[in-house]
Amino acid sequence: MKQRALQIHDKDNVMVALTNLKNGEAIEHAGKSCVLKDNIPAKHKFFLNDMQPDDAVIMYGTLVGRVLFALPMGSLMTTANTRHAAAEYGYRGATYHWQPPSVQKFAGRTFDGYHRSDGRVGTSNYWIFLPTVFCENRNLDVIREALQNELGYSVTGKYRQYTHALAEAFREGKNIDQVEISAVPEPKENFLFRNIDGIKFLTHQGGCGGTRQDSEMLSRLLAAYADHPNVAGVTILSLGCQHVQIPDFLEDIKNRNPTFNKPVLVFEQQQSQSEEQLISDAIRKTFFAMIEANKQERRPAPLTELCIGVKCGGSDGFSGISANPAVGHCADLVVALGGKILLAEFPELCGVEQELIDRCTNKPIASKFIHLMRTYDQQAHQVGSGFYMNPSPGNIKDGLITDAIKSAGAAKKGGTSPVVDVLDYTEPATKAGLNLVCTPGNDVEATTGKAASGATLILFTTGLGTPTGNPVCPVIKLATNSALARRMQDIIDIDTGPIIEGEISLEQMGERILEYCILVASGKVTPKAVQLNQDDFIPWKRGVSL
Repeated sequence: MKQRALQIHDKDNVMVALTNLKNGEAIEHAGKSCVLKDNIPAKHKFFLNDMQPDDAVIMYGTLVGRVLFALPMGSLMTTANTRHAAAEYGYRGATYHWQPPSVQKFAGRTFDGYHRSDGRVGTSNYWIFLPTVFCENRNLDVIREALQNELGYSVTGKYRQYTHALAEAFREGKNIDQVEISAVPEPKENFLFRNIDGIKFLTHQGGCGGTRQDSEMLSRLLAAYADHPNVAGVTILSLGCQHVQIPDFLEDIKNRNPTFNKPVLVFEQQQSQSEEQLISDAIRKTFFAMIEANKQERRPAPLTELCIGVKCGGSDGFSGISANPAVGHCADLVVALGGKILLAEFPELCGVEQELIDRCTNKPIASKFIHLMRTYDQQAHQVGSGFYMNPSPGNIKDGLITDAIKSAGAAKKGGTSPVVDVLDYTEPATKAGLNLVCTPGNDVEATTGKAASGATLILFTTGLGTPTGNPVCPVIKLATNSALARRMQDIIDIDTGPIIEGEISLEQMGERILEYCILVASGKVTPKAVQLNQDDFIPWKRGVSL
């Protein structure tokens, strides 16, 4: 008989409904019967004990909330009866012992990547356009339309054909409801430059007019993308008078990577004779540079060169028991193989800080994590918010009642290995192992930050469905439940729902995920986010985003 409810940790005083449960139904657990007092929708939680006002709610073995008033055993947990709560945390000098998983299946395995002169290996080969200021976004839009369409990188072909067919039907007086969208060849079949995976345009709303601190952070972020292992070269469009000056940007690149030697083409509009000259020069010189970049080819690289970011978005009540821990097992495999894992979203580590602190390999790393967490939360409170306000209406509707519940499940993506480093926003990951990266929980700001720290693949779990990607880092989408995987096949790459159904173990799914990562890193499989050109890029303004 299929399991109907799950106690995640033996200390928990709540259970998760794995399917819809009815009022009056008895759930047998640990030798006692819990009679439900409410209908419990799948993904939601019910209490295993009678609860008194201010009693601690324990889930994943940690404090995730407190009840607001007396509740009988079997009651549904809701925002009306439970408030967010999280334990205090601090450095306590704990010694962490980790038992790595067996990686015998992956011993000696390689992926086919792009080897850069500084020794790093990319999983893709992109040419990127960067504006130093929002004033150049429109010029980039013009260049994007010209280059992507002509060189085969556009994914809008079928939509252009569909719009053309609608227009023709209208002119001829036909019923436009009968016009169907038709398939077109995969973009890669049309690439002029077969070894360049795409041309990406990182438009943004910064570079001038805001605080100098925001502009300085933007410059470091753009430098991180220029230096990214998946990037072959860069074209810069500058107005000229903005805060982010070209010499400062180039200095940020050198400070980040003194051996940087990729081609960087700079075009400044206020030094050009006309907009036409600016755009035509940028197109012509970039075209010539891409001819050279196209000479790079994939070669085998050890799995130690993988740097994988782990992310969740549109999370649901199954995220912490299916997709996230499965990704966590994959993360442990990568760490055991000598690769890097990047776990970010600091607002979604609220409530699990002590566990992560105890896993830090030394006091300075733990202290940096504590400082960044407390500073970030204080900045959020200064603008009238706080980590406790992180869960979205969609999260709550699907069972994530408090931020600590959401966080405890979200942290499972990082696996169980020691924390070898803590990185502030845009700092590069240089140590093999699990790295914590300070970013918001906001999907795009977080993926933008992970790529800035060097992620060459991102595993993105979702329970509700999230169309998020990244311009330079392939994003692999994992559904927490099979219903989502069936409903949104166009954006989901991997279905982890069989874990909920009891058809596969977390460990087996983690191995499947790593196998898929190897295929994507080798260019043999293209994730849905890449196919759809989900090139989302949003710089973070410190302290105003969760």
